[in-house]
Amino acid sequence: MDLLRFITCGSVDDGKSTLIGRLLYDSDSVSLDVLATLEKKRTATNSTDVDLALLTDGLKAEREQGITIDVAHKYFTTPRRKFIITDAPGHVQYTRNMVTGASNADLAIVLVDARQGVIEQTRRHTLLASLLGIKHFVLAVNKLDLVGYDEAVFERIVADYQAVAQQLKLADVVAIPLSALHGDNVVRRSKQIAWYQGPSLLEHLESVPATIDANPNEPRFQVQYVIRPQTEELPDYRGYAGRIQSGTYRAGDKVRIWPSGLETVIDAIEVNQQPVAAAVAPQGVILRLRDDIDISRGDTVVPLAAHPAVVREFEATLCWMDERPLRAGRKLLVQHHAAVVKASVTAILQKINIETFESQGTDEAKLNDIVRVRIKTALPLVADEYRQNRVTGAFILVDDQTGATLAAGLIAATDPEYFTQEVPAETAFSI
Repeated sequence: MDLLRFITCGSVDDGKSTLIGRLLYDSDSVSLDVLATLEKKRTATNSTDVDLALLTDGLKAEREQGITIDVAHKYFTTPRRKFIITDAPGHVQYTRNMVTGASNADLAIVLVDARQGVIEQTRRHTLLASLLGIKHFVLAVNKLDLVGYDEAVFERIVADYQAVAQQLKLADVVAIPLSALHGDNVVRRSKQIAWYQGPSLLEHLESVPATIDANPNEPRFQVQYVIRPQTEELPDYRGYAGRIQSGTYRAGDKVRIWPSGLETVIDAIEVNQQPVAAAVAPQGVILRLRDDIDISRGDTVVPLAAHPAVVREFEATLCWMDERPLRAGRKLLVQHHAAVVKASVTAILQKINIETFESQGTDEAKLNDIVRVRIKTALPLVADEYRQNRVTGAFILVDDQTGATLAAGLIAATDPEYFTQEVPAETAFSI
């Protein structure tokens, strides 16, 4: 049984938490003790229906305000598939949370309130999901019950969103009319929306192919921890622990260590303290190498046939997450999984206009801005362009004084020949 990871996003009060609650509730994925708690809450408030949003809104502040602030994760299974759901916040000031939630998703459900239509947050979240490599989109037109299940309202919103999809070159967009509050077209098809002949939301989710988000032809393994017990039983043991980020590793493979460039051979691979002949992404493993060479946390082990970029300068798309604006020349840290290196932003090339998706010149990035920048690092970094490998093409920027996360970054170009001082408007939103 395969796994589909999806995120729900959209503007505040579009009904994201209620939709997830309805999916869990109507698919019988809520435990008996949680059902009892929901029923007690319903009785205490004299409500006629269970508040399904409580299944995902876990923070006290969220429940008091009726909004989603944190990123909530829920898990459920149907006879056809396993699911991991991420409920992302809708407020613009929590864009950083949405980026975190979308980074591992295969599909994005973009909710739109039938009374409001496509608004700025709809466009912003669609853009971010597209930048983060999500291939499958569902336009969920919610709260149709509040507009009398009017087909004309649904068709008008679909037409508006199709214009957004065409601008961003989204290849797979499915529009579904629904009411999360009443369960129309969420798990089961609704008689209230007889004019709609397509699948329910859950039926569609069960049929979407899961995305392979790591490049199997370019194996990557980054060392997270060097294991040297130096005990009487294991006096000479040296293992390199980490997660295979992409591809397959086999005992006997000839490998190169980057950024040093030293070569050696994989003597053994251990999974759960047991030797295995081979391991694949995203398994956590320990590699044991034939030669006693200098390897540190953050170094990358790749087969000789692999071709990673080893760079000290690259271009990237950033979602800026700090109240203090970013300006060229700022020094900070690039954290690329286990590797942390000093760096500086040498240029801010363009900012993306959320309304038009076109690029425009700027000399700074403010909170929630999406910009293309050039970054120079103090030490070589082993990285891939995000469109080639979602795992190794992502990084974060960290304040070197406070340790605060400043931005989420997606590597756009690693070859200096392709660096550009000006990003064409029609490609500004691509990685």
